[in-house]
Amino acid sequence: MTTYRFVLLIGLLLGWAGRAQAQRILLRENPAEDTVASVFGPNRAYYNHFYLGYGLVAGPGSARPGAELRYGNSAEIVVGLRNKFRMSQTLALGLDMRYARVTYYLAQNAQKVVPNSAQHYREYLALPQAQLEGFVRLNYGPRGNVIGRYVDVSGWGGWVISTAHHYEDRPGAGAKRVTVTEHGLNYLRRWSYGAGLRAGSSRYALTARYRFSDVFTAATQPQYPELPRWVIGLELGWL
Repeated sequence: MTTYRFVLLIGLLLGWAGRAQAQRILLRENPAEDTVASVFGPNRAYYNHFYLGYGLVAGPGSARPGAELRYGNSAEIVVGLRNKFRMSQTLALGLDMRYARVTYYLAQNAQKVVPNSAQHYREYLALPQAQLEGFVRLNYGPRGNVIGRYVDVSGWGGWVISTAHHYEDRPGAGAKRVTVTEHGLNYLRRWSYGAGLRAGSSRYALTARYRFSDVFTAATQPQYPELPRWVIGLELGWL
């Protein structure tokens, strides 16, 4: 009887020690998430998200005739990744990496000189670009761990990945439609840069970007009037 009680006592002690050890290991391997403040989130130290943008080319071009655009058709499409670093409740810094494709649809009239005087049914210049944009963000209004309302002031620059001149004719005899695309245009610059403003709330934002760089190279500027420099648009974030 004494031996049985001794064995039972040893078994209970070993079982209790095993449970205690398992609990200690579990605590070390899986600390409670609510005891550690997360650094990632819409209103925390670091956050990133993808976004889409669409903007219309706007504003006046050169005072010289010859490069009038079809407004409403001339536009920019953007896909990007936005990185935000919170400095305080009201101030944040950020960096965008994006792909932007701007197309300038040329008006067809007797004054046209870009890229030549020939008139077509439809004609445009396309400049897809890889861009980087740094920005300073001012947050305002009450909010929790959400993007909230903000205003961004930014500067951007990019490399024109490729250049294309596309035109379409509809002769009506022999062919219903004739399309031609010319690549590697030496009269277009390969670098672009400018500044921008953005006013947003949550995943939606109004944008205005101004291009300081010229579209055409210095060698062709005496011949080609400069194109409009503004792009006004909307952004939708994938939060």
